[in-house]
Amino acid sequence: MATLVALYQHPADAAAFNRHYFDHHVPLAKTIPGLRSYQVNDGPVASAGGESPYHLVALLGFDSMAAIQQALGSPEGQATAADLGNFAQAGVELLIFETRTV
Repeated sequence: MATLVALYQHPADAAAFNRHYFDHHVPLAKTIPGLRSYQVNDGPVASAGGESPYHLVALLGFDSMAAIQQALGSPEGQATAADLGNFAQAGVELLIFETRTV
């Protein structure tokens, strides 16, 4: 299993961000080939020290790192990546890694 984590920083207009994210970006992302799961935080994002710089955290699951690379290179992956500029002006950090159960 492999995961792509998207860490979205607090936007200037949270309502506009959420509207675009859930009405447009999520349906677009769900067309990405090989996507096995899609989770987002439910409520505020906190850190062990208190407040977090993140408004939204998304966890996208794939079968492998190779599957993520294929997905990102697909037309659907490219369209989803291009959409980031439409709502994530505050910034987004993307992390990709293999996972294992311990």
